[in-house]
Amino acid sequence: MSDRWVPLDVEDVDANPFTQFQRWFADAQGLMLEPEAVALATATPDGSPSLRMVLLRHHDESSFGWYTNYESRKGGQLEANPRAAILWYCEPLGRQIRVEGDVEKMTSGESDAYFATRARGSQLGAHASRQSQPLDRRATLEGRVEMLAAQFEGRDVPRPEYWGGYRLTPTRFEFWQHRDDRLHDRVVYLHDESSWRRERQSP
Repeated sequence: MSDRWVPLDVEDVDANPFTQFQRWFADAQGLMLEPEAVALATATPDGSPSLRMVLLRHHDESSFGWYTNYESRKGGQLEANPRAAILWYCEPLGRQIRVEGDVEKMTSGESDAYFATRARGSQLGAHASRQSQPLDRRATLEGRVEMLAAQFEGRDVPRPEYWGGYRLTPTRFEFWQHRDDRLHDRVVYLHDESSWRRERQSP
């Protein structure tokens, strides 16, 4: 077994899945170029799935969150079907974490606070991009950015009303550890009313 692949059993993980996430997330710091990158899966009401990478900008003892354009394809799917799954993968340690749950928009105050921390170019980009809509050429997008840069010159860029955060409240976690011969370790947390139940599952 590789030295980087540490066996995982139910007894090895914390009773609280959020604490266990924080442990693995901390272990990955310095090992990955983008440790906050996660795959986000959404679906239409009839079950047609869609998947993309986003940056995990919020995680605490009860939820996970990211920010995006509410009028994007994923925004439309979450409006119609407010459930999602995220996958965090750490190749150097042979680990992945899957989280599934219900999704809701963050408050305007939370979205405003995060938007204010973004680089000015990213703030202008949030205004300029009509995310997921057809674009005739890149020059059109760049022209919008230049126009907005002039419009907001000398003052703060406000958050667009159609841009903000989403919060996922988990109902299921899976912690996966790579092992030799594809005999991986999988520990799943299932939410039973007010508590979390842990179980090992076959690879």
